[in-house]
Amino acid sequence: MARGTSSMAENQQIPPNPAPLQEVGKELDCRDMVADAERRHRIPGQMLTAITIAESGRWMADRKVFIAWPWTVYAEGKGRYFETKAAAVAAVQTLLKAGVRNIDVGCMQVNLHYHPDAFANLDMALEPAANIEYAAKLLRKLYEQRKSWYQAVALYHSATKTLNQPYRRKVIGLWHKERRRANVKRRRLIQAAVEQRQIARRSRLGRIK
Repeated sequence: MARGTSSMAENQQIPPNPAPLQEVGKELDCRDMVADAERRHRIPGQMLTAITIAESGRWMADRKVFIAWPWTVYAEGKGRYFETKAAAVAAVQTLLKAGVRNIDVGCMQVNLHYHPDAFANLDMALEPAANIEYAAKLLRKLYEQRKSWYQAVALYHSATKTLNQPYRRKVIGLWHKERRRANVKRRRLIQAAVEQRQIARRSRLGRIK
């Protein structure tokens, strides 16, 4: 949601053999909370997921995938991933004391300058659930105004066409990838359930014989 800045995932240079990061628990991956927000706010499946990857995607070498990082801060043309919320909050406080106002924070990179009333305080701004909830409501509002999800995605980033169109193309590309990933996962779960039922049925038939 940064006006005039670039998406985090787009700017990362992934080395051929990147050093592995520490194992990251599910609580640090915003995906589950994003999926829940998509359902509650009637956003197309995986669309908000694609946005959060574009906004705060962090390369996880062990998984070979980008995940949405909750304590991401972007300011003055530079993005940083912090290992704790406290560290991210402290960094933003330092930026604010230095007079920097155009700062994006959290999974959804909510801009503190353009959305000054989004959160009660800085700690809440970097709380993943609150950050995602605000972004989901905003995206839904933009859709209601324009009646187009593609335009809503573009405007989530910027009202300036030269800035929002490349962003829209990037997010829609990620969206298609995430939809394919979700479909593959769904098919695997269905297949696993079918196999379990078949095993249970064979077991029952064996006992009857």
